[in-house]
Amino acid sequence: MPIKEYPFPVPDSDGCIAKGVRRLAHLQIPGGAQVVEQGGYLFIGHIAPPRGTSIIDVRDPRNPVLAATVSLPDMRSHSHKVMVAGDLMIVNSQCHRRNFFRKSDKLQEVQTRLSLEKGGAPDDGEIAAALGVKPQEVVLLRGECSYPYDQGGFHIYDISHPARPREISFQPTGGMGVHGFDFDGRYAYVSTEMAGFKGNILVIYDVSRPESPREISRWCMPAQQAGDSLSTGPVNGTWLHHALRQSDMLWAACCQAGVWAVDISDITKPVTAGTYNYHPPFLESTHTVMGLSQTFQGRKLALAIDEEHDNHPKGQPHAALWLLDVNEPERISPLSVYEVSELDSPWSRSGSRFGASQIVERPTGDLVFAAWFAGGLRIVDIAKPSAPREHGYFIPPPDGARVPQSMDAEVDDRGTVYLLDRNAGLDILELS
Repeated sequence: MPIKEYPFPVPDSDGCIAKGVRRLAHLQIPGGAQVVEQGGYLFIGHIAPPRGTSIIDVRDPRNPVLAATVSLPDMRSHSHKVMVAGDLMIVNSQCHRRNFFRKSDKLQEVQTRLSLEKGGAPDDGEIAAALGVKPQEVVLLRGECSYPYDQGGFHIYDISHPARPREISFQPTGGMGVHGFDFDGRYAYVSTEMAGFKGNILVIYDVSRPESPREISRWCMPAQQAGDSLSTGPVNGTWLHHALRQSDMLWAACCQAGVWAVDISDITKPVTAGTYNYHPPFLESTHTVMGLSQTFQGRKLALAIDEEHDNHPKGQPHAALWLLDVNEPERISPLSVYEVSELDSPWSRSGSRFGASQIVERPTGDLVFAAWFAGGLRIVDIAKPSAPREHGYFIPPPDGARVPQSMDAEVDDRGTVYLLDRNAGLDILELS
Protein backbone atom coordinates (compact mmCIF):
# COMPACT_ATOMS: atom_id res chain seq x y z
CA MET A 1 0.00 0.00 0.00
CA PRO A 2 1.56 3.33 -1.01
CA ILE A 3 2.43 5.78 1.75
CA LYS A 4 0.43 8.98 1.59
CA GLU A 5 2.62 12.02 0.90
CA TYR A 6 2.85 14.27 3.97
CA PRO A 7 1.05 17.60 3.36
CA PHE A 8 3.29 20.52 4.28
CA PRO A 9 1.58 23.62 5.74
CA VAL A 10 0.02 25.75 3.01
CA PRO A 11 1.68 29.14 2.38
CA ASP A 12 -0.38 32.33 2.26
CA SER A 13 -0.53 34.73 -0.70
CA ASP A 14 2.89 36.17 0.27
CA GLY A 15 4.48 32.72 0.44
CA CYS A 16 4.63 32.72 4.27
CA ILE A 17 3.83 29.64 6.35
CA ALA A 18 2.64 30.57 9.82
CA LYS A 19 0.81 29.48 12.94
CA GLY A 20 -0.06 32.01 15.62
CA VAL A 21 2.10 34.68 13.93
CA ARG A 22 1.41 37.32 11.31
CA ARG A 23 3.79 39.41 9.24
CA LEU A 24 3.66 43.18 9.77
CA ALA A 25 6.42 44.16 7.36
CA HIS A 26 9.33 42.83 5.33
CA LEU A 27 12.54 44.72 4.63
CA GLN A 28 14.96 43.70 1.90
CA ILE A 29 18.42 44.03 3.41
CA PRO A 30 21.70 42.11 3.07
CA GLY A 31 21.97 38.98 5.19
CA GLY A 32 22.93 39.20 8.83
CA ALA A 33 23.86 37.14 11.88
CA GLN A 34 22.53 39.20 14.81
CA VAL A 35 19.66 41.58 15.47
CA VAL A 36 19.06 43.44 18.75
CA GLU A 37 16.49 46.11 19.64
CA GLN A 38 16.69 49.13 21.90
CA GLY A 39 14.46 52.19 22.11
CA GLY A 40 12.56 51.53 18.90
CA TYR A 41 15.69 50.89 16.83
CA LEU A 42 17.12 47.65 15.47
CA PHE A 43 20.84 47.07 15.28
CA ILE A 44 21.83 44.44 12.72
CA GLY A 45 25.25 42.87 12.17
CA HIS A 46 25.73 41.80 8.55
CA ILE A 47 27.47 38.67 7.33
CA ALA A 48 29.57 40.06 4.49
CA PRO A 49 31.61 43.23 3.93
CA PRO A 50 31.53 46.04 3.04
CA ARG A 51 28.18 46.26 4.89
CA GLY A 52 28.94 46.28 8.61
CA THR A 53 26.01 47.35 10.80
CA SER A 54 22.55 48.66 9.93
CA ILE A 55 20.42 50.73 12.30
CA ILE A 56 16.70 50.57 11.47
CA ASP A 57 13.96 52.75 12.93
CA VAL A 58 11.08 50.44 13.90
CA ARG A 59 9.12 52.79 16.12
CA ASP A 60 6.37 52.16 13.58
CA PRO A 61 6.92 48.42 13.01
CA ARG A 62 4.73 48.42 9.91
CA ASN A 63 6.94 51.02 8.27
CA PRO A 64 10.60 50.29 9.08
CA VAL A 65 13.13 52.88 7.90
CA LEU A 66 16.88 52.49 7.49
CA ALA A 67 18.31 55.17 9.80
CA ALA A 68 22.06 54.60 9.44
CA THR A 69 24.66 52.22 8.03
CA VAL A 70 28.15 51.60 9.35
CA SER A 71 30.22 50.43 6.40
CA LEU A 72 33.55 48.61 6.60
CA PRO A 73 36.67 50.13 5.00
CA ASP A 74 37.60 47.02 3.01
CA MET A 75 36.71 43.39 2.38
CA ARG A 76 39.09 41.79 4.89
CA SER A 77 36.85 41.94 7.96
CA HIS A 78 33.20 41.44 8.76
CA SER A 79 31.14 42.76 11.69
CA HIS A 80 28.40 40.17 11.92
CA LYS A 81 27.71 40.57 15.66
CA VAL A 82 26.39 43.62 17.54
CA MET A 83 25.29 44.42 21.10
CA VAL A 84 23.94 47.64 22.60
CA ALA A 85 23.50 48.99 26.12
CA GLY A 86 22.53 52.56 26.91
CA ASP A 87 24.40 54.92 24.61
CA LEU A 88 27.00 52.35 23.52
CA MET A 89 27.13 49.88 20.65
CA ILE A 90 29.83 47.25 20.26
CA VAL A 91 30.50 45.40 16.99
CA ASN A 92 33.07 42.70 16.31
CA SER A 93 35.89 42.74 13.80
CA GLN A 94 36.78 39.30 12.50
CA CYS A 95 38.52 38.02 9.40
CA HIS A 96 35.94 37.44 6.69
CA ARG A 97 36.28 33.90 5.29
CA ARG A 98 38.61 33.09 8.19
CA ASN A 99 38.43 29.33 7.62
CA PHE A 100 39.61 29.82 4.05
CA PHE A 101 42.43 32.21 4.93
CA ARG A 102 43.60 29.90 7.72
CA LYS A 103 44.79 27.59 4.95
CA SER A 104 47.59 30.07 4.27
CA ASP A 105 49.31 28.53 7.32
CA LYS A 106 49.81 25.34 5.28
CA LEU A 107 50.80 26.97 1.99
CA GLN A 108 54.59 26.80 2.43
CA GLU A 109 54.44 23.25 3.76
CA VAL A 110 52.35 22.10 0.77
CA GLN A 111 54.59 23.85 -1.77
CA THR A 112 57.69 22.27 -0.24
CA ARG A 113 56.17 18.78 -0.16
CA LEU A 114 54.95 18.96 -3.75
CA SER A 115 58.34 20.27 -4.94
CA LEU A 116 60.08 17.27 -3.38
CA GLU A 117 57.53 14.82 -4.77
CA LYS A 118 57.68 16.06 -8.39
CA GLY A 119 61.26 17.32 -8.45
CA GLY A 120 60.23 20.85 -9.42
CA ALA A 121 58.02 23.79 -8.51
CA PRO A 122 54.30 22.89 -8.41
CA ASP A 123 51.79 24.98 -10.33
CA ASP A 124 48.81 26.71 -8.72
CA GLY A 125 46.46 23.94 -9.80
CA GLU A 126 48.47 21.33 -7.93
CA ILE A 127 48.75 23.53 -4.85
CA ALA A 128 45.01 24.26 -4.95
CA ALA A 129 44.15 20.54 -5.16
CA ALA A 130 46.31 19.81 -2.12
CA LEU A 131 44.71 22.62 -0.10
CA GLY A 132 41.14 22.01 -1.26
CA VAL A 133 40.71 25.46 -2.86
CA LYS A 134 40.22 26.84 -6.36
CA PRO A 135 43.37 27.53 -8.44
CA GLN A 136 42.56 31.25 -8.64
CA GLU A 137 42.38 31.41 -4.84
CA VAL A 138 46.03 30.45 -4.32
CA VAL A 139 47.08 34.05 -4.97
CA LEU A 140 44.78 35.17 -2.12
CA LEU A 141 46.49 32.76 0.26
CA ARG A 142 49.90 34.08 -0.81
CA GLY A 143 48.67 37.57 -0.04
CA GLU A 144 47.61 36.44 3.42
CA CYS A 145 51.11 35.04 4.00
CA SER A 146 52.66 38.36 2.99
CA TYR A 147 50.20 40.53 4.90
CA PRO A 148 48.68 38.48 7.74
CA TYR A 149 45.32 39.58 9.07
CA ASP A 150 45.79 42.11 11.88
CA GLN A 151 42.39 43.80 12.20
CA GLY A 152 40.80 41.53 14.78
CA GLY A 153 39.07 43.16 17.75
CA PHE A 154 35.95 45.20 18.48
CA HIS A 155 34.69 48.73 17.80
CA ILE A 156 32.77 50.86 20.29
CA TYR A 157 30.27 53.47 19.06
CA ASP A 158 28.30 56.28 20.64
CA ILE A 159 24.63 55.73 19.71
CA SER A 160 23.10 58.48 21.83
CA HIS A 161 21.69 59.56 18.45
CA PRO A 162 20.99 56.21 16.77
CA ALA A 163 20.76 57.72 13.30
CA ARG A 164 24.25 59.21 13.75
CA PRO A 165 26.54 56.54 15.26
CA ARG A 166 29.99 57.85 16.15
CA GLU A 167 33.00 55.60 16.64
CA ILE A 168 34.70 56.07 19.99
CA SER A 169 37.47 53.47 19.94
CA PHE A 170 38.80 50.22 18.53
CA GLN A 171 40.18 47.50 20.80
CA PRO A 172 42.52 45.09 18.98
CA THR A 173 42.66 41.46 20.11
CA GLY A 174 44.47 38.73 18.17
CA GLY A 175 44.45 36.02 15.54
CA MET A 176 41.38 36.08 13.32
CA GLY A 177 39.63 38.42 15.78
CA VAL A 178 36.38 38.52 17.75
CA HIS A 179 33.49 36.19 17.01
CA GLY A 180 30.70 36.66 19.59
CA PHE A 181 30.25 38.51 22.86
CA ASP A 182 27.92 39.75 25.58
CA PHE A 183 27.76 43.34 26.85
CA ASP A 184 26.03 44.65 29.97
CA GLY A 185 26.96 48.33 29.71
CA ARG A 186 30.03 47.99 31.94
CA TYR A 187 31.76 44.80 30.86
CA ALA A 188 32.21 43.18 27.46
CA TYR A 189 32.56 39.38 27.56
CA VAL A 190 34.40 38.71 24.34
CA SER A 191 35.13 35.50 22.43
CA THR A 192 38.34 36.06 20.51
CA GLU A 193 41.53 34.44 19.34
CA MET A 194 44.58 35.56 21.30
CA ALA A 195 48.28 34.82 20.95
CA GLY A 196 49.27 31.89 23.11
CA PHE A 197 45.94 30.06 22.92
CA LYS A 198 44.29 27.59 20.56
CA GLY A 199 40.90 28.77 19.34
CA ASN A 200 38.68 31.50 20.74
CA ILE A 201 38.88 32.13 24.46
CA LEU A 202 36.98 34.47 26.80
CA VAL A 203 38.49 37.90 27.45
CA ILE A 204 36.59 40.28 29.76
CA TYR A 205 37.02 44.02 29.19
CA ASP A 206 35.98 46.93 31.37
CA VAL A 207 34.47 49.53 29.03
CA SER A 208 33.38 52.04 31.68
CA ARG A 209 35.77 54.37 29.85
CA PRO A 210 34.80 53.44 26.28
CA GLU A 211 37.60 55.47 24.77
CA SER A 212 40.11 53.11 26.42
CA PRO A 213 38.76 49.59 27.16
CA ARG A 214 40.77 47.70 29.76
CA GLU A 215 41.28 43.93 29.86
CA ILE A 216 40.61 42.57 33.32
CA SER A 217 40.59 38.76 32.97
CA ARG A 218 40.64 35.70 30.73
CA TRP A 219 39.15 32.20 30.77
CA CYS A 220 39.60 29.19 28.53
CA MET A 221 39.17 25.44 28.42
CA PRO A 222 42.29 23.66 29.71
CA ALA A 223 43.28 22.23 26.32
CA GLN A 224 43.38 25.71 24.80
CA GLN A 225 46.54 26.73 26.65
CA ALA A 226 48.91 26.22 23.76
CA GLY A 227 52.13 27.48 25.32
CA ASP A 228 53.13 28.89 21.94
CA SER A 229 52.93 32.65 21.49
CA LEU A 230 52.18 32.24 17.78
CA SER A 231 49.58 29.49 18.09
CA THR A 232 45.98 30.24 17.09
CA GLY A 233 43.16 28.30 15.53
CA PRO A 234 40.80 25.63 16.89
CA VAL A 235 41.89 22.75 19.10
CA ASN A 236 40.18 19.50 18.14
CA GLY A 237 37.34 21.59 16.70
CA THR A 238 36.54 23.08 20.13
CA TRP A 239 36.49 26.77 20.93
CA LEU A 240 34.35 29.33 22.77
CA HIS A 241 31.48 30.59 20.63
CA HIS A 242 30.43 33.16 23.24
CA ALA A 243 29.23 33.46 26.83
CA LEU A 244 26.17 35.16 28.36
CA ARG A 245 26.09 36.60 31.86
CA GLN A 246 23.42 35.81 34.44
CA SER A 247 24.14 37.24 37.89
CA ASP A 248 27.64 36.01 38.85
CA MET A 249 27.72 33.19 36.32
CA LEU A 250 28.74 33.21 32.68
CA TRP A 251 27.15 30.49 30.57
CA ALA A 252 29.67 29.62 27.88
CA ALA A 253 28.75 27.82 24.66
CA CYS A 254 31.81 25.91 23.48
CA CYS A 255 31.74 24.42 20.00
CA GLN A 256 32.04 20.63 20.21
CA ALA A 257 32.65 20.97 23.97
CA GLY A 258 29.11 21.71 25.17
CA VAL A 259 28.05 23.88 28.10
CA TRP A 260 30.48 25.48 30.56
CA ALA A 261 29.51 27.40 33.70
CA VAL A 262 32.06 30.08 34.60
CA ASP A 263 31.91 31.68 38.05
CA ILE A 264 32.73 35.41 37.93
CA SER A 265 31.86 36.34 41.51
CA ASP A 266 35.43 37.67 41.34
CA ILE A 267 35.39 39.04 37.82
CA THR A 268 39.17 39.35 37.78
CA LYS A 269 39.48 35.58 38.28
CA PRO A 270 36.90 33.57 36.27
CA VAL A 271 36.70 29.97 37.49
CA THR A 272 35.09 26.94 35.86
CA ALA A 273 32.14 25.86 38.03
CA GLY A 274 30.91 22.97 35.89
CA THR A 275 30.49 21.57 32.40
CA TYR A 276 28.20 19.28 30.40
CA ASN A 277 29.19 17.98 26.99
CA TYR A 278 26.80 16.11 24.71
CA HIS A 279 29.30 15.79 21.84
CA PRO A 280 29.27 12.94 20.98
CA PRO A 281 26.76 11.58 20.23
CA PHE A 282 25.17 14.82 18.99
CA LEU A 283 26.99 16.25 16.00
CA GLU A 284 26.13 19.95 15.80
CA SER A 285 28.04 22.39 17.97
CA THR A 286 26.72 24.34 20.97
CA HIS A 287 25.96 27.91 19.84
CA THR A 288 24.38 29.75 22.80
CA VAL A 289 23.74 28.99 26.46
CA MET A 290 21.51 31.24 28.59
CA GLY A 291 20.51 31.04 32.23
CA LEU A 292 16.77 31.42 32.92
CA SER A 293 15.05 33.38 35.65
CA GLN A 294 12.28 30.82 36.21
CA THR A 295 12.82 27.57 38.11
CA PHE A 296 11.47 24.04 37.71
CA GLN A 297 10.63 22.09 40.86
CA GLY A 298 12.77 24.60 42.73
CA ARG A 299 15.78 24.08 40.49
CA LYS A 300 17.63 26.56 38.26
CA LEU A 301 17.36 26.17 34.49
CA ALA A 302 19.34 27.09 31.38
CA LEU A 303 18.68 26.95 27.65
CA ALA A 304 21.24 25.74 25.15
CA ILE A 305 20.81 25.88 21.39
CA ASP A 306 22.97 24.22 18.78
CA GLU A 307 23.95 25.61 15.38
CA GLU A 308 23.53 23.45 12.33
CA HIS A 309 26.23 23.68 9.69
CA ASP A 310 26.47 22.91 6.00
CA ASN A 311 26.74 19.31 4.81
CA HIS A 312 24.80 17.87 7.73
CA PRO A 313 25.08 14.06 7.39
CA LYS A 314 21.84 12.21 6.74
CA GLY A 315 20.77 10.01 9.60
CA GLN A 316 22.17 12.32 12.28
CA PRO A 317 20.01 14.41 14.66
CA HIS A 318 19.58 18.01 13.57
CA ALA A 319 20.71 20.93 15.72
CA ALA A 320 18.19 21.38 18.54
CA LEU A 321 17.16 23.33 21.62
CA TRP A 322 18.05 21.90 25.05
CA LEU A 323 16.61 22.61 28.51
CA LEU A 324 19.11 21.93 31.28
CA ASP A 325 18.98 21.52 35.04
CA VAL A 326 21.83 23.76 36.26
CA ASN A 327 20.89 23.95 39.93
CA GLU A 328 24.26 22.44 40.75
CA PRO A 329 26.71 23.68 38.10
CA GLU A 330 29.10 20.85 38.86
CA ARG A 331 26.31 18.39 37.94
CA ILE A 332 24.55 19.89 34.92
CA SER A 333 22.01 17.49 33.39
CA PRO A 334 19.51 17.61 30.50
CA LEU A 335 15.76 17.86 31.16
CA SER A 336 14.48 17.80 27.58
CA VAL A 337 15.23 18.47 23.94
CA TYR A 338 13.06 20.33 21.41
CA GLU A 339 13.52 19.51 17.73
CA VAL A 340 11.77 20.50 14.52
CA SER A 341 10.83 17.68 12.19
CA GLU A 342 11.86 17.72 8.54
CA LEU A 343 8.15 17.29 7.86
CA ASP A 344 7.46 20.73 9.31
CA SER A 345 9.14 22.77 6.57
CA PRO A 346 9.08 22.41 2.79
CA TRP A 347 12.71 23.62 2.77
CA SER A 348 14.10 20.94 5.09
CA ARG A 349 15.54 18.78 2.29
CA SER A 350 16.78 21.67 0.14
CA GLY A 351 20.46 20.93 0.62
CA SER A 352 20.94 24.01 2.81
CA ARG A 353 21.14 24.22 6.59
CA PHE A 354 17.92 23.13 8.28
CA GLY A 355 18.41 22.77 12.06
CA ALA A 356 18.55 25.26 14.90
CA SER A 357 20.49 28.52 14.78
CA GLN A 358 19.89 30.96 17.66
CA ILE A 359 17.60 32.10 20.47
CA VAL A 360 16.71 35.56 21.72
CA GLU A 361 19.57 36.20 24.14
CA ARG A 362 17.53 37.29 27.12
CA PRO A 363 14.80 35.44 29.05
CA THR A 364 11.29 35.93 27.62
CA GLY A 365 9.18 34.05 30.13
CA ASP A 366 7.57 30.77 29.16
CA LEU A 367 7.90 31.45 25.42
CA VAL A 368 11.27 30.93 23.75
CA PHE A 369 11.82 32.56 20.36
CA ALA A 370 14.31 30.64 18.23
CA ALA A 371 15.60 30.95 14.68
CA TRP A 372 15.72 27.69 12.71
CA PHE A 373 17.66 27.93 9.47
CA ALA A 374 15.20 26.48 6.93
CA GLY A 375 12.51 26.27 9.59
CA GLY A 376 12.02 30.01 10.20
CA LEU A 377 10.92 31.30 13.59
CA ARG A 378 9.95 28.67 16.15
CA ILE A 379 8.09 29.74 19.29
CA VAL A 380 8.47 27.14 22.04
CA ASP A 381 6.42 26.98 25.23
CA ILE A 382 8.66 25.86 28.12
CA ALA A 383 6.11 26.26 30.92
CA LYS A 384 6.68 22.55 31.48
CA PRO A 385 10.47 22.32 30.99
CA SER A 386 10.46 18.55 30.92
CA ALA A 387 8.13 18.61 27.89
CA PRO A 388 8.55 21.77 25.71
CA ARG A 389 5.88 22.15 23.04
CA GLU A 390 5.27 24.12 19.88
CA HIS A 391 3.40 27.40 20.42
CA GLY A 392 3.70 28.87 16.93
CA TYR A 393 5.97 29.35 13.93
CA PHE A 394 6.68 31.54 10.93
CA ILE A 395 8.54 30.36 7.85
CA PRO A 396 9.27 33.15 5.34
CA PRO A 397 9.68 32.64 1.61
CA PRO A 398 13.21 33.07 0.25
CA ASP A 399 14.22 36.70 -0.31
CA GLY A 400 16.18 36.41 -3.53
CA ALA A 401 17.91 33.24 -2.31
CA ARG A 402 17.19 29.58 -2.97
CA VAL A 403 15.82 28.86 0.50
CA PRO A 404 15.18 30.84 3.68
CA GLN A 405 18.03 30.70 6.20
CA SER A 406 16.65 32.29 9.37
CA MET A 407 19.64 33.06 11.60
CA ASP A 408 18.58 35.25 14.51
CA ALA A 409 15.47 36.54 16.27
CA GLU A 410 14.66 39.40 18.63
CA VAL A 411 11.58 40.46 20.61
CA ASP A 412 10.97 44.00 21.88
CA ASP A 413 8.98 45.22 24.88
CA ARG A 414 5.85 45.56 22.71
CA GLY A 415 6.00 41.89 21.79
CA THR A 416 7.04 42.66 18.21
CA VAL A 417 9.24 39.92 16.81
CA TYR A 418 12.10 40.38 14.35
CA LEU A 419 13.44 37.53 12.23
CA LEU A 420 16.75 37.99 10.39
CA ASP A 421 17.89 35.86 7.45
CA ARG A 422 21.51 34.87 6.88
CA ASN A 423 21.27 35.49 3.12
CA ALA A 424 18.87 38.42 2.80
CA GLY A 425 15.80 39.93 4.43
CA LEU A 426 14.23 40.98 7.72
CA ASP A 427 10.68 40.07 8.76
CA ILE A 428 8.75 42.03 11.38
CA LEU A 429 6.06 39.95 13.07
CA GLU A 430 3.44 39.92 15.78
CA LEU A 431 1.72 37.11 17.61
CA SER A 432 -1.84 36.53 16.46
